[in-house]
Amino acid sequence: MYRDHTKVVRIGDQVIGGGNPVLIQSMTNTRTEEVLATIDQIHRLTEAGCDIIRCTVPNNEAADALKEIKKKISIPLVADIHFDYRLAIAAMENGADKIRINPGNIGGEERLKAVVSVAKEREIPIRVGVNSGSLEKDIIAKYGRVTAEGLVESALDKVRMIEEMDYDRIVISIKSSDVMMSIKAHELIAQKTDYPLHVGITESGTIHGGNIKSAVGLGVILFQGIGDTVRVSLTGDPLEEIKSARLILKSLGLRKGGVEVVSCPTCGRTQIDLIKLATEVEEMVAGFDLDIKVAVMGCVVNGPGEAREADIGVAGGRGEGLLIKKGEIIRKVPEKDLLEALRMELVNWK
Repeated sequence: MYRDHTKVVRIGDQVIGGGNPVLIQSMTNTRTEEVLATIDQIHRLTEAGCDIIRCTVPNNEAADALKEIKKKISIPLVADIHFDYRLAIAAMENGADKIRINPGNIGGEERLKAVVSVAKEREIPIRVGVNSGSLEKDIIAKYGRVTAEGLVESALDKVRMIEEMDYDRIVISIKSSDVMMSIKAHELIAQKTDYPLHVGITESGTIHGGNIKSAVGLGVILFQGIGDTVRVSLTGDPLEEIKSARLILKSLGLRKGGVEVVSCPTCGRTQIDLIKLATEVEEMVAGFDLDIKVAVMGCVVNGPGEAREADIGVAGGRGEGLLIKKGEIIRKVPEKDLLEALRMELVNWK
């Protein structure tokens, strides 16, 4: 598989590439210079399962803030830089573990060389980021429009600029909001380079639509063995990005740990408030570090059989439910007590 043979790149105390686990990344939406708010958000994202965090650095205040932020967090910090090469240098001097730049808009070869020089001195990796909204006019003209081939050509041109400066601690990111274009671009670039790839469907949309687009696109890309870090880009609370990324990786067998909830779609046989119960169970299990499957079924016709495939589950009846553990019915529980009964089973899980 592609990711088994990518270059190994260290980002802070994390390692990607070379078959290492796919790591989850997100981006803060606080003002980076508002240090306490930014630290608080990073802590919450870390608790949810974020492995790498990116902060925007649009000004000197944000660059200076990285120094204090870095002291208070436990995951690698990536500085997102556009246009001003001096901010890239300041970010690295203030503790950034990686920088994200587009070498084409950083201000010319000499300024890029200054950035690479500091990165080389401090052994800080550079993420080369290209997306469909920033593709150069000459490449668009060459292909007639924004294409997967154009994204790949642009990214590899930027990589060569850095390689010619004798530096190869590089991560590549090529993103589009078009799912099929993203899939094709990643398939193409995986044939042309062995640098680790950060994958995502950019500007994918709201929590509902964005999750669907991201699950489809990232599912196809990751299943082919492509991708070393991942971000689910959503218009919403970044915590939702972490939840979605974990589910996508777990569904593909790329991540273990965390409780998986399965629930039936409801039908006319449902005699309990299944939608409410399933939602409450999903929220409740987020606090448990268990690698198990929990089933929430709506009736006693198929529920017990379906729940047998899970480690523990409930199957609803009229005003009550069956508590099922490792395929065996262990007791009946009043509907109002089902959630608490399930919680206590998880607390005492062995």
